[in-house]
Amino acid sequence: MVMPLWDDNPFTKPSKPWVTWGIIALNIFVFMVQVGYGDQEEVIIKSYALTPVALLNPTSLLSMLPADLTLVTYMFLHADFFHILGNMIFLFVFGDDIEEAMGPLRFIAFYLACGIAGALAFAANDPRSALPLIGASGAVSGVIIAYLMLRPCAKIRVLISFFVVKLDAFWVIGSWAILQLIQLASKSDDDIAYWCHVGGFIAGAVLFPLMRRPGVELFECVERQEEPFEGQPMPNTAALPGAPREPTVS
Repeated sequence: MVMPLWDDNPFTKPSKPWVTWGIIALNIFVFMVQVGYGDQEEVIIKSYALTPVALLNPTSLLSMLPADLTLVTYMFLHADFFHILGNMIFLFVFGDDIEEAMGPLRFIAFYLACGIAGALAFAANDPRSALPLIGASGAVSGVIIAYLMLRPCAKIRVLISFFVVKLDAFWVIGSWAILQLIQLASKSDDDIAYWCHVGGFIAGAVLFPLMRRPGVELFECVERQEEPFEGQPMPNTAALPGAPREPTVS
């Protein structure tokens, strides 16, 4: 399991990612409410989770909310501590860059749209299913693919077993995406909604190029030279044979 921990932020004067932090805080708050219900937690799940059969049959009693609203409410529920921890770590690492690239309001719309797309993909895969869907994975998947499109060469520090290593974003996110497809193709019988991940992934890939701020470049892998100290000339690295030309990120 590869878990991202933090990335190198490229913005020299980034604004605070209040929306990303707010979404994380809201998820934690809802989870605490769930835990507070104790043995009655199923009431929360039944009321606010998305159930495909209830979504496609609005008269079903499987959902206590109007079915359309569960397309949003489901993404703020989580099964256990490790479920919410994994989703919120991914959102914490990748969300601030995407919020900066889109602006707060468009980022909110983007996040919710990816979550809704993930739920629709899950429901379309098995329209008669009475299995409830919960978790922010669909929305977070959209944020992850947006980050890959924005900063594929960014350095991500990840936890592998008990070691922290630095990898390019395309290795971290690419391996994660391939794993989702492998699990989907193998028809894994675990309780992870891979179709929801794929739906959010596709939505993010489509929406991010359309919703990014003007001037925000895609697939930015730019080699930058360090600024010389004041009073010192810029070294002529082009004249040095075999000079390294690997991209650097700030």
